[in-house]
Amino acid sequence: TQRIYHGGRVMEITNNVLLEETIELIKNKIGNDLNKITVERAVFGLFFSGVKLSTGHGGLCFTPVKEMPEAVCCPSSAKAMPLSGRLSGRSVLEYIEDSRSLNPLKRTLGIATLNALSTLCWEKDKPVDYEIVIGEDAFDKVDVKQFKKAVVVGALVPILKKLKQGGADYKVLEMDARALKGEELAHYAPATDAPLYVPDADLLTITGVTILNNTLPGLLEMAKKGAEIIVIGPTASMLPDAFFKRGVTALGGIIVTKADELLDIISEGGSGYHFFGKSAERTIIQKVIIV
Repeated sequence: TQRIYHGGRVMEITNNVLLEETIELIKNKIGNDLNKITVERAVFGLFFSGVKLSTGHGGLCFTPVKEMPEAVCCPSSAKAMPLSGRLSGRSVLEYIEDSRSLNPLKRTLGIATLNALSTLCWEKDKPVDYEIVIGEDAFDKVDVKQFKKAVVVGALVPILKKLKQGGADYKVLEMDARALKGEELAHYAPATDAPLYVPDADLLTITGVTILNNTLPGLLEMAKKGAEIIVIGPTASMLPDAFFKRGVTALGGIIVTKADELLDIISEGGSGYHFFGKSAERTIIQKVIIV
């Protein structure tokens, strides 16, 4: 069990089995070459953080600003990332270990590194039992009218807009109600009410931030068998095997195409609007349907 900050509170959580299995799979796929790979560059941005590996591959992760109450105080924030100034040149093995850290900033770069290494794995061995569709948004492929009840974990605005336009019956589970506006508030429920709504959802759309704060495994355990489960966001851009094993039907992530250019953009507070189609692409990672 670990203790982390989430929404300004300290929460106790169990180890993230999704990350643990993904780490083992990456180590098996890359093998001894993993010992030679370093992180050439690491950047914390306002919205996203990212890394560039010595292999040239890049990876992103959401920046968990709200999970860092220390950030309001300069001396305290210095403690939040004790390796500032010494991030470049570290082994990816050290970054992988950081994905298990209680420190949210270390965990952020650790997950970004796992995403970058996943891209390397796909280049080494093309997936057989799943496909990676580049340049498309995972939720764009979903017909909301096919589902009786939908639950969205996180204020995923584009998804909420589609649900509203489709007249769907949906709930939005969110730590901070201020993230929702207007009609969206009528569908709001606190994140702590997940056990009340998630088990009944036919369509479950989950922010990739739940990978970062280690709450995704618990949500997947609650989910109805056979539900459509989509995990969306830059954090969800890694090998999908552990996710598919637990009912996830698709990951909607990001693949980095020009690592240095992307890191420059996020270091200046850039978001997806600034880099999609230029230095990164949306991706859908989904199971191959055998007919």
